[in-house]
Amino acid sequence: MAMKSYPPEFKADAVALYLSDPARTLASVAQDLGISRETLRNWVRAAQADGTAGAKQTGPARKPMPVPLSSDDVLEAENKQLKARIRELELERDILRRAAKYFAGETNW
Repeated sequence: MAMKSYPPEFKADAVALYLSDPARTLASVAQDLGISRETLRNWVRAAQADGTAGAKQTGPARKPMPVPLSSDDVLEAENKQLKARIRELELERDILRRAAKYFAGETNW
């Protein structure tokens, strides 16, 4: 298999994506990007060694950066995200209710 060459911007974005979300694993980020887990792991290690990955984070126990909760902008953004999530969950609930009514009407017990 031929070795692929990726542009430096792609590598930096992949490392930033992995380091930005502590809940994501190397495997999940690599799968989303269509690259090997080991390739991403090597990029993360290289970026951490160079100091280009921001704060050095080692091991699987990465911690999120603390966010100051006193900022109105942060609270508004979080509120907007929560409202969007509520709308999504309400839509899913309504779909499940309609499906349950539909399938309950088809039973001939």
